[in-house]
Amino acid sequence: MTEAFTRWASAEYLKTEEDMADYLDACIEEAGDDPAFIAKALGTIARARGMMQVARDAGLSRESLYRALSGEGNPELGTILKVIKALGLKLHFSPLPS
Repeated sequence: MTEAFTRWASAEYLKTEEDMADYLDACIEEAGDDPAFIAKALGTIARARGMMQVARDAGLSRESLYRALSGEGNPELGTILKVIKALGLKLHFSPLPS
């Protein structure tokens, strides 16, 4: 008997701002020093929200948003901050545990 697997689409499970914030927190924890991982996580959240709406709210073109959040691009911090705000999230910092 052969098992069939379907592709996991994280964006389908991100329904609320709390889901999105928890997902981003987990991705940041997992990413370590990999900014592309975080950009791609933001792209997943943007797809869950609707890429066109996020682009409009962030004041960016849809194409530049896709490119910046693909995991292949290298978005500027300003772009990341605009996207985070457009997603209804805020960036928060806390000290590392000792």
